[in-house]
Order: sequence, then C-alpha cells, then structure tokens
Amino acid sequence: MADSSAAVGMTGWRAITPYQWLVFGVVWAGWTLDAADFGLFSLVLKPAMTELLGFPATGALDKAQLAELGKYGGLLAMTGLLGWAFGGFIFGVIADYVGRVRALFYSIIIFSIFTALQGISQHLWDLAIYRFLAGIGTGAELMIGIPLLAETLGDTHRAKISGVMMTGGAIGTFLGAWVFGLVGKYALHLDYLIGGIIPVYKVVEGGPGTWRTVFFAGVIPAILLIIIRGRMNEPSRFAAVQDRRDAVSAGRLVAHDDQSFMQFVPLQLFTRENRYNTLVGLLFGLGSLLAIWTTNIWLPTILSLMIQKNGITGAEAVPFVSNGMMIWSFGGIFGYSAFGFIADWVGRRPTIAFYSIGSIVFGLILYLALPTYEPWYPVVLPVFGFFVFGVFSGHAVYFPELFPTHIRSTGVAFCNGTGRIITSFGPLVAGLLVGAFGGNFNNVTAFMSCFAILSVIAMMIGRETKDDELPR
Repeated sequence: MADSSAAVGMTGWRAITPYQWLVFGVVWAGWTLDAADFGLFSLVLKPAMTELLGFPATGALDKAQLAELGKYGGLLAMTGLLGWAFGGFIFGVIADYVGRVRALFYSIIIFSIFTALQGISQHLWDLAIYRFLAGIGTGAELMIGIPLLAETLGDTHRAKISGVMMTGGAIGTFLGAWVFGLVGKYALHLDYLIGGIIPVYKVVEGGPGTWRTVFFAGVIPAILLIIIRGRMNEPSRFAAVQDRRDAVSAGRLVAHDDQSFMQFVPLQLFTRENRYNTLVGLLFGLGSLLAIWTTNIWLPTILSLMIQKNGITGAEAVPFVSNGMMIWSFGGIFGYSAFGFIADWVGRRPTIAFYSIGSIVFGLILYLALPTYEPWYPVVLPVFGFFVFGVFSGHAVYFPELFPTHIRSTGVAFCNGTGRIITSFGPLVAGLLVGAFGGNFNNVTAFMSCFAILSVIAMMIGRETKDDELPR
C-alpha cells in the first residue's frame, strides 16, 4: 500500500518512503499555518483590543486601560483555546470512526474560513465567535495529524520525524512574526462604491485597523488542501480497524474482546487497560500547555511594554516586537527538532522532564531577572523557546505510544484537548491578575510558566515507551 512503513531492503533514513514524506509534509504544513495564526493573534492582540475598546492608538495606556486590555484580551485568548480544545476532541472521535484523512479535510476548511473572517470583525463579540470557530479547525488539524503521521510511519524513525514535524509550531510563530512585520503597517479601510451602496475594503498604509490584514493568511491552508487532497490515503493500521468493525457489525467473531472493542471510543479511554495512560497523558498535556500559552498570548505585549520604556510606541515598535518573537520561536525550532533524537537516546520520560524543568528555569529568568530588553533578552529568549516549545514534540511522540489504533486519535485529542480546556482559562486568569499586580504582565506570566512541574510529575509516574512498538 502507499503508506507502507518502510521501503523494502532499505535501512536508516532511506527506509522512509516518498508517501511517508508526503504525509509528513502535509501534517507539518498544516501545523505550521495553525501556529502562525495563533502567533499572529498574539501579535495583533494589543492593537486589536486598543481599537475595539476605543483606547487611544498612540501613547502609553494607564493602569485601568491595561487592566481592561488584560481582561478582554485574556477572554479572547480563552475562546480560541476553548475552540481548539473542543475541535480537537470532537474531530479526534470523528477521525477514529470515519478516518484521519477525511476528518483532516474538514478541519482545514473550518480553520481557513474563520481565520480570514477575523480580519473583518467590527466588535469584540464577533471577533470572539470567529476566534472560537477558527480554534475548532486548528485544534482538530493537529490532533488528527499526530496519529496520522505516527501510523503512517509505523516504527520507522517515528520519534525523530514526529519531533521534526512539531517544528511547525515554532516555525509558524516565526512566520507569524515575519508576516506581522511585513504587512502590519497596512490597514483595511472601508469605503463605498456606486453612491455609497456597495461596501469595499481598500488597503491603505498606516492608521487604524492595521491588525486586520494579517488574518487573511488563513486562506493559505485551503490552497494547500486543494493541492494534496487526492493524494492522501488512510493508514493501513486504521484500515485494519475499519475491517474489524465491519466484521463485528456483521455478526462475525473476530476476537474475545469484540464487545469492548466496539464500545463508544471516548469511554474506552477509562477502561482498566487505558485509564492510567490517559491520566498520565492528561497531566503531561496540562503542564506543558499551562507553561506556554500565557507566554504565547502575552509575550508580544510584554515586549511592546518594554520597548515603550525607551519611548518607542505604535508602528515604530512593530519591528522590535516582531524580531523578539522570531528570536523566541527560532530557539523553539531547535527544541522541537532535538526532542526526538534525545528521546530515542535516553528515553521519553527523562526527555520530557528535562524540557519541562528548562521551561521553568528560563521562564523565571526571562520574566523576573531581566528588567530591560537589552542586552540579555535576545539571548535568553531562544533558550526559553528551545524548552517551552520543544516539549510539545512529546505530544507527537509520547501520546500516540500510549493508545492502540482504534482509540489513538481520541486519546491524543483528549490528553491535549482536556488539558487545553483547563489551560484556556490560563491567559484569562493571567489577564485578570494583571490588574492585581499593578499592570505587571511579567510576574503573572512567570508564575504560569511554573506549571510545567505537572509534566515532571507525569513522567515520574508514567511508563517508558522508548523500546515499545506502536500499539495496534
């Protein structure tokens, strides 16, 4: 079949087939563009809130305005993460029933449409709705892509390639920062044609609304989908699951556990065979997600406020914020890539613990020990990015190794998605705490980074899967 695990007679990296590289490319590209969207959102959060809340576009905001910015910005971030969580879980279940490829198709369409619609939002409430629906597509894409890639690879360099695939998270953030720096100075201006009857948006330079243009990059995944849709096949492992389900439904006995095999997939996560792995995966997902998302949402704001101390505001601050985010994500690219190699060398559990402890240490240094941007922020940012981004390769490597094929997509989505439902309140809580901390985003973000300790605890109680075959 097209998704065979390895080329016959080949060894090493030559054993990876062209089709496996195609699946890798599709999953990587989808995850990259998803991450770019979330990166763009964090970059435009401050100017978007400033415009929609009616705050002055130039000059420093007072403490009351910063508190409002934190509250409503955190609420918008929460709606996106909730959409990600629900989308990942719902489509994870769908993918375990109808197939990975078909579910991936629908998730990309949803993501593309509602990401682009954010660019024409006129109020907080419609931006929140588009944000939630775009999040559904975003969360679904990765939760489907992880098991799709793992099953297509089989045991052929699975950890290494899955880790490299996750670099899309950092590369997407990097691209988002680059796009922001490229088009962030342009705005959409609403005009009317034919006597004021037909509304038309025109692109102008500067002025209110410069944040809107970046969201139209969301149409790129749809173009990608059109190109590759017909070349994708279901993994043979999932095809075997479908054959067994058809046989059992037809009344044929396949194995002694047919009854439990046909049970509703989400319920199987809590059977005696699976519930301990579900708990470990959930705890790991919760710790890693809490550690990064407050940073992902508020780091651009922190950077802009630090630059503001030097009298740089408005459009002049865009290059500084953009460069800071690119430096941070650049470190994440190396962190993601290195994870699979380290995990194949020393094991999954010590690797995840190493990355989680690094996230705590360098997060505290970044937010509490560096009062100004120069000279050490550009040095610590990529190191922090290495750890806080890189640990997410563990989601692509460790999660699929905890669950058998017929519940794998649901298991991956549950561990990530349930953790994301809880962590979706993190940026909101952090935003609300900003007021209590006198408008200080650094202290709150440093505190949230420490939740990576939950991932360390998960690895202390979890099982090692380094030498195990991918469960069938």
